[in-house]
Amino acid sequence: MPSAMNMNGFKDITVAELQAMMKQDSIRLVDVRTDAEIAQGKIPQGEVMPLHLVPLKLPDMDKNATTIFYCRSGGRSAQAAAFAAANGFADVYNLRGGIIAWANAGMPVRA
Repeated sequence: MPSAMNMNGFKDITVAELQAMMKQDSIRLVDVRTDAEIAQGKIPQGEVMPLHLVPLKLPDMDKNATTIFYCRSGGRSAQAAAFAAANGFADVYNLRGGIIAWANAGMPVRA
């Protein structure tokens, strides 16, 4: 089960929690890294949305969908998750440790 919600209205989750959510739920996994970072590899199911575009694209996203943000190490995605939560998104998560934690856990990364 995902970790408790923090003061910013979203929950930090581990790689193992993300794996479980990917198997059970219909989720929206959003990669907020730069194009240059994404070119080095991404989580296969991830949707590319660089952090600077999140405020522009958020109005077109489903506020009720389970939405998980990730970046390189978890800092920028926490900003995106906090922004989404502040804008009415109900089920928002941040991948703690980002793609670094994902790759270190031996999970697939594709170019």
